[in-house]
Amino acid sequence: MTDGDGVSRRRVLQGAGVAAVAGLAGCGGGGDSGSDGIELLHAWSDGDGNAAIGALIDGFQEAHPDVEFAEEPVNGAARSNLDQVVQNRLQSNDPPSTFQTWPGKTLEKFGDAYADIEGDVWDQDMKDNYLEGPQAQAQMDGTYVTVPLNIHRINNLFYNANVLESAGVDPSTLSSPSDVVDACEQVAQNTDAVPFAHQTSGAWSTIQLWETILLAEGGIDGYEAFINGNGNRSEVKAALDSVVELEEYYPSDASSLSFTEANTMVMEGNAAFIHQGDWAAGAYSGDDSFNYGEQWGQVTYPGTSGSYLLNMDSFPFLANNPTPEATKTFLSYCGSAEGQVLFNAEKGSIPPRSDADVSSLNQFQQDQYEDFNNADSQPPSIQHGLAVAPGVKTNITSAFSGFLEESDASATADDLIDAFN
Repeated sequence: MTDGDGVSRRRVLQGAGVAAVAGLAGCGGGGDSGSDGIELLHAWSDGDGNAAIGALIDGFQEAHPDVEFAEEPVNGAARSNLDQVVQNRLQSNDPPSTFQTWPGKTLEKFGDAYADIEGDVWDQDMKDNYLEGPQAQAQMDGTYVTVPLNIHRINNLFYNANVLESAGVDPSTLSSPSDVVDACEQVAQNTDAVPFAHQTSGAWSTIQLWETILLAEGGIDGYEAFINGNGNRSEVKAALDSVVELEEYYPSDASSLSFTEANTMVMEGNAAFIHQGDWAAGAYSGDDSFNYGEQWGQVTYPGTSGSYLLNMDSFPFLANNPTPEATKTFLSYCGSAEGQVLFNAEKGSIPPRSDADVSSLNQFQQDQYEDFNNADSQPPSIQHGLAVAPGVKTNITSAFSGFLEESDASATADDLIDAFN
C-alpha cells in the first residue's frame, strides 16, 4: 500500500523514533470530530518492530479502506522517552488516540487517563479467545482499558546444539535451576565455549533471569505471592543464590557486553546457553546457517514447565479520546486474530488470542504458541512492568543495581521483600 507520492507505508514509518499515525475523521463508524483522526504513538522505528507495525497498519487499512495514514513523525525519539511524550501530551490535555505500552501494572504510571472499552472493543468474542493471563493484564482495577496484541515469553533457555553435544549435555534432561548450573560446569570442563552468555551492563537481563528462577523456586503460588507483596524470603534468596552460582559461567566481559553481543556468542558457537525473552530468536531466524532444531534449540527454563512468563505490547484507550469511534475500530482490529497474525509474523512474538491460525508463523513461533495454549499459568513479567506498580519496579531495579556490584544474595533478598513497602 502506498500514499499519494508512491512511498510505501512501511517505508514512511521507518526511521521515526516515535511515529504518529493519523486516520481521517469519521472512519470506522464515524462520530469523531475534527480533522486529525487516529493518532498512534509508538517507538518501533526500525527492525522487526517497524516491520510489524507496518504490517498491522496495512492490514487495518485494507479492512478499512476509508482510513488514511499520515507520515509526520512526532518529536520524541526512542522508547526510552515515549512515556514522557505521552505524559506531556496528557498534561497538556492533548491526548493521542492510543500509544504503545506494556499492559498490567505499568499502566498505573498514567493514573486515571484511561476509559472503559468493555463491550465496544472487549466483546464476548475477545473474552472467549484471550487466555486468563493476557486478559487480566488488559484490565486496570477490573476495567478493560487496553488491547494486548502480542506476547513475548520470558522463561526461555536458548542453546547452541553443537556446543551442548560437544559437552555431552542433553537439554531435555534439565529439570531444575541447579541442573542448569551443573550443565554449565559440564560445558566449562568439556569445551572452550562460555557456558552462559549473560550480560550485566544493565540490570534488566539479570532481573529477567532472577524472576524466571523465582518462578522455578516458588512455583506459580510463590511467584504470585511475591508480586502481590507477600513474597517468601527463602524463595527469593534461593533464586538469587542460583543467579550467583551462574555468575561463574558468564563471559569475562559480561559487564560491558550488550544483549546483541551476548546473543551472537551463542550463534557463533562461542557460548552454550543464553536466557532471554523470545526476541533472541529473531536474530537466529535471520541466519540461514543457524537453523531451529538443528544448530539451535530452546527449552522452557528448567523448573518453570507449565508456566508461560509474559511480556506484551498493547494499545490502550484514553479518556478524552480525540477520535473515540475510529480508535475503538482500530483497537478491535488489534484484538482480532487476523491483525495479530500479521503483526506477530514480523515481530517474532505470538498472538495472545488462543484461536489464531499460526500456520504462517515460523516453527519456533508455532511451538511457543502451542506451549502458551497448553500452559497452566501465564504470570506477568516483573522486569517489564506488568507484574508490579511503577514505584515497586523502581525499587527492584535499585536492588539489582546493588546486587550486580556485590552479589550479596542475602541483602538483596531483604531489599526485594522491602520493595513493596
